[in-house]
Amino acid sequence: MATEMESALIFLGTGSSGSVPSMSCLIEPSDPPCSVCTQSLSLPPQSNPNYRCNTSLLIKYYSQTDATQKYILIDAGKTFRESVLRWFVFHRIPRVDSILLTHDHADAILGLDDIRAVQPFSPTNDIDPTPVYLTQRSMERMETVFPYLVKKKQKEGQEIRRVAQFCWNIVAEDCNQPFFASGLKLIPLPVMHGEDYICLGFLFGNKDRVAYLSDVSRIPASTEYVISKNGAGQ
Repeated sequence: MATEMESALIFLGTGSSGSVPSMSCLIEPSDPPCSVCTQSLSLPPQSNPNYRCNTSLLIKYYSQTDATQKYILIDAGKTFRESVLRWFVFHRIPRVDSILLTHDHADAILGLDDIRAVQPFSPTNDIDPTPVYLTQRSMERMETVFPYLVKKKQKEGQEIRRVAQFCWNIVAEDCNQPFFASGLKLIPLPVMHGEDYICLGFLFGNKDRVAYLSDVSRIPASTEYVISKNGAGQ
């Protein structure tokens, strides 16, 4: 486990959209049974490499600028709550400072409602909103899927409900337009997630460079060039 003055990458999930074990494999087992899903139940999740939640990464980033620890979350999918119980507790992660969304599919966004559990409690929602960085396409999806999480003017007499508080920030699908999240510089890495859909990866790191790509069927030449030019591992 990293010390308080170190940075680290914590993989909250490396599984498919349906996660592992597959429900269908367990309720309608094949003959012979699927070995991966069977093995995924043989040990507790914390010590079982075959038990996998939706793909997600937590960047534990020590900021030299203000000498504070930052926690940057990439994607909050359907299994986010389970990932918090499994890994936030184990690694003593107290909060989330910023959120990056790679795309707007269920396995990347449907856990956003549970972010309120890692935000300070206020019965009037009087807290600093968590910055979220996403593309314009994903923002439009948020307005449809989570209208109550997209800030709207409170109607007169409307009851205040405790929901996650976010500050939405649009980023470009362009390697040449980097942005900062909690003081960390990130370069968007557009990749194809099927030939009709663009998903973002991210390039980051100062001493060590990291290229994070979660959902990708093809890497465009322009994105591949940026990764190779910056000497990043994947």
